[in-house]
Amino acid sequence: MATVEKMPMLQEGYEKLTADLKRLKAERPLIVDAIEEARAHGDLSENAEYHAAKEQQGQNEATISDIEDKLSRAQIIDPRDLSGDKVVFGATVTLLDDDDKPVKYQIVGQTEADAKTGRISYNSPLGRALIGRRVDDEVEVSVPAGDRYYVVSKVEFI
Repeated sequence: MATVEKMPMLQEGYEKLTADLKRLKAERPLIVDAIEEARAHGDLSENAEYHAAKEQQGQNEATISDIEDKLSRAQIIDPRDLSGDKVVFGATVTLLDDDDKPVKYQIVGQTEADAKTGRISYNSPLGRALIGRRVDDEVEVSVPAGDRYYVVSKVEFI
């Protein structure tokens, strides 16, 4: 029997997925209306509007299915309930780069990751390298731009 892999995420990520799902489900009737309107134009074999609406419907249904799968496997984690000195999911980690310049990242789920806002996925190269590390541990990460070296200077659960 296959086991279902849990998908860790923050409450905020869960709520965003739920809102996306609600929006996509609300679009269903609009897409059906577009298909019906295009179908009324006649010959379906050369009807671009019909094919575009059917493609949109397929993409919408696939996205709904994907989001429902993620929500069904969601394991909501509140970083404020965590403690310790190890980097784990939800932790906010301050790193020092080669120039001792601080960089701060929060370890989040795949759907919540946004490096521009300091949120990296636990599955990203840096996220995987940080999990389990402690303050003063050195971290080496291979990224497309080359190898990067960091020192963990602080682990917070905020």
